[in-house]
Amino acid sequence: MKKKGRDLLEAFRKTFLTLQNPTPRQIKMDASSERYCYNPILRWNPQVEDYFIKAYGSLHFAQISKALTRPSCYSCIRVNTLKTTSDAVIEKLQEIMRKSGSDNDVEDINFEEIKANKSIDLDMAEKQSCLQNGSVSKCQIPGLEYVVFVKGSGPHTIDYGYAPDKPPKEVLVSRKCAEAVLRGAQVYVPGVMACSAHVEEGDAVAVSVAVEQPAPDGGWGLGITRGTVLQGLQTDPYYFERNGLYIGQGTTMLSRARIFRASLGIAVDMNNQVFKLPSFHDVLEGEIFLQNLPSIVAAHALDPRKGERILDMCAAPGGKTTAIAILMKDEGEVIAADRSHNKVMDIQKLAAEMGLTCITTYKLDALKAVCKRNGSSDMTTLCGNKDNNDVVIQSSDLRPLENGGSSTTTVGLNADTNCKENVSNEKANERTYISKADIRKNMRRMRNGPGRNQSLGGRVENSKGFLPNSFDRVLLDAPCSALGLRPRLFAGEETIETLRNHGKYQRRMFDQAVQLVRPGGVLVYSTCTINPGENEALVRYALDTYKFLSLAPQHPRIGGPGLVGSCQFPDGYIEEWLRPGEEELVQRFDPSSPLDTIGFFIAKFVVGPKET
Repeated sequence: MKKKGRDLLEAFRKTFLTLQNPTPRQIKMDASSERYCYNPILRWNPQVEDYFIKAYGSLHFAQISKALTRPSCYSCIRVNTLKTTSDAVIEKLQEIMRKSGSDNDVEDINFEEIKANKSIDLDMAEKQSCLQNGSVSKCQIPGLEYVVFVKGSGPHTIDYGYAPDKPPKEVLVSRKCAEAVLRGAQVYVPGVMACSAHVEEGDAVAVSVAVEQPAPDGGWGLGITRGTVLQGLQTDPYYFERNGLYIGQGTTMLSRARIFRASLGIAVDMNNQVFKLPSFHDVLEGEIFLQNLPSIVAAHALDPRKGERILDMCAAPGGKTTAIAILMKDEGEVIAADRSHNKVMDIQKLAAEMGLTCITTYKLDALKAVCKRNGSSDMTTLCGNKDNNDVVIQSSDLRPLENGGSSTTTVGLNADTNCKENVSNEKANERTYISKADIRKNMRRMRNGPGRNQSLGGRVENSKGFLPNSFDRVLLDAPCSALGLRPRLFAGEETIETLRNHGKYQRRMFDQAVQLVRPGGVLVYSTCTINPGENEALVRYALDTYKFLSLAPQHPRIGGPGLVGSCQFPDGYIEEWLRPGEEELVQRFDPSSPLDTIGFFIAKFVVGPKET
C-alpha cells in the first residue's frame, strides 16, 4: 500500500511539474491551436445586438451568430429541367469530382436533430435525409426533386507548420476576400492586404483575415495599408486580432513583389482550406444554377402556372426569375425588372444561357413600378393588351442588332475606335504613362464589376412602370440588410437606424407591389436577413394596411415559424411582429438550425377584392 501511495504521489508530482514547465512541443501545440485556427467572433453594433437578443434570446442569438461565420456544409444546385434531369446532372458531377480528386469523405448532416426540433416539419426532415446518402444526392422533398445537394466538410484543423522561433509565412486578405474563400474560391490579387517578407512563387503560406475593428471616431475601420510587411511578431498590425482568423493554407502563384504590382490574377492557390466546398464555376453552364435552398423555396411559394403573367420586381441576379420560368415550363410571361443596367444584362445572359424565352427584362426602379393610366405626356405608349404587356417604354428604338448591340452603340464604338487609332498613330513613339489613379480605378472596376459606361453588349429597355392589377403573381425579393447571408465575418456596420431605414424602404416597395397584383392573385415577399423589422414587421404592416391581403400556406414548407410579439426600443417606438396563429403561415430559415441554410424569410399573400 505504501509503495502504491508513493507511485501515485510521484505520478502527481510529474504531472504538476509538467503543467508548470510544459515541453516545447506542448508550447508549440498550445500556441498553434489558440492562434492558427478558425474560431471567429461576429462583431455587432451593441444596440443591434441587444435588439436581436430581445427577439431571439441570448443563447439562440449566440448560436445564430456562430452559424453566420461558417458556410453551409453543402452546396445546393438547381437543375434546369428543360435541358436535362437531376440523375444526369448527378452522374456528370460525380465524374467531375472524381477527375478533380474531390474528397468524398465528408460528414453527414444529422437529421435526427432536425426531427427533434419542433420548428421543422417532421415529414420534410424525414424526406430531406436523402442528403446522408452519398456526397452528391437528389432532394426527395415533393416538388424539389430537381434540386441536387453536394456535401462539403469542415471545419478542418490545419497544421500551418508553426514553430515558436519561426512563424509560418503569411498572407493577410480582406474580409470580403476571406468570405469568398470560405465558400470555395481562390485568393485573387485585389483581395491581398499584407504579406510576409521574402515570399516567392510556390511558397506555402498561411492565409489570415483582416476584419474591421472599432475606430477612434466611434465607427469601424481596417487601419492597415495595403502592401504592409508581416514579420510574424506581436508588433505586426492586427497581430492579436488575427487570432482564430486563419482560413487555410495555400501556395503562392506570385512573389510578394508581383502580388502588389499586378492588378489581377490568382495570388494564392488555396489547396488546404478550413471548409472544403467544391467549386462549380463554369461547370455545366445552362444545365445547373448554384442557388440557396430558401431562394428555391421562395420561387415555389409563388406557385407559378403556365400561361400566367408574373413580375419579379428586384430580379437580379436572375436566379429566382429563371426558377419561376422553369416551373412554368417556359410558357407564359415573366417580367424581370431591376434598376441596375448591368444587372439587367446579367439576367438576360443567364436566361439565354438556360434557353428560356418567356423572360422579358426591363430597367426599372421598384419604387416607381406602378404607372397610372393617366400618366405623363412624355411616355411613348401606354400599353393595355397582351402583346405590349401593359408596360410603358421610354424609348422604342433600342432593338438590338444580330451581334447583340444597337445601331447607336455600333456608331459610338466605331467613332471611339477611330479616335483611339488617331491618338495611337500620333503618339506611337511617345512613352506611355499609367498613373496610380488609373491603376486604382482599374482595380476598383475589377472588384466591383464594370460600370455603366463600360458595359459590354447591347442596351436594355427602360420601363416607366406597369399598370395596376396587371400581373397574376408578383415576387418581391426585397433589397435588405442581408444579415442572413453566410459566411459573414463582420456585422458591425448595421445600426438600429439603418435597420429601421431598411424597413421603411421595403414598405415603400411593397406599396408598389400590392398595386400590381390583380384581385385573386398572389404576392410573395422574401428577404435574406434575420432582422424581424424587415420580416415580421413588414407582414404586420401589410396586413394592417391592406385589409384585402391575407397570409396563405406555403408549399413546400421546410422553414420554421415566424416571431410573435413586439419589441419596444429605447426611444419608445414599438415594433409590432406577428400575432398568434400567423407564425405558421410564414417561413423563417434559421442559419443555426440543422437544415444549415442561410437566414431567410418568406411570406405569401393572397390578394382579395380591392376597393375601387
